[in-house]
Amino acid sequence: MNVESILERKGTEVATIAPEASIKRAADWLRAKNVGALVVTSNDAILGIISERDIVRAFSQYGEPVVSMQVKDIMTHGLITASLGDDLTHLMRLMTRHRVRHMPVLRNGKLAGIISIGDVVKHRLDDLELEASVLRDVYIASH
Repeated sequence: MNVESILERKGTEVATIAPEASIKRAADWLRAKNVGALVVTSNDAILGIISERDIVRAFSQYGEPVVSMQVKDIMTHGLITASLGDDLTHLMRLMTRHRVRHMPVLRNGKLAGIISIGDVVKHRLDDLELEASVLRDVYIASH
C-alpha cells in the first residue's frame, strides 16, 4: 500500500490557513474541520504546518496572549512531506523518525493531500485484517 492508495480512500481535501490568521482562528478552524493540523499556505506556496501540538506548546510558553498571535509566529517550518508513490513502511519510518503526526503529500511540488498517523494506523489495520481473512480462507479450504 502506498500514499496514493490511502488518499484514494480518504480523500484529498486539506484544511489550510493563511500565515497572518490568528491562533484563535486556527484553533476554531481545527475544531470546525475536526482535524489535528492545518497546512499554512500563501497562494499556492506551502509555508508550514500548525497543529494542536504547536498551539498547546505556544500556550504553555506565552500564556493567554497566544490567542491573538499569528499562525506564522508559532507554525512549524521545514516540513517533512510525502510523495504519492511512498509506501506505508517508508511513511511510518518518516513519521516516527521526525516525530510528526501529520504529513502533507506533494505532487510535482503542489499540495495533493495530507496523511495523519491515524490514517496510517487505520490502513495498516485494514491490511492486517485482509491478511488474516485470506489466511483463514486458505486454512479452511485446505481442511
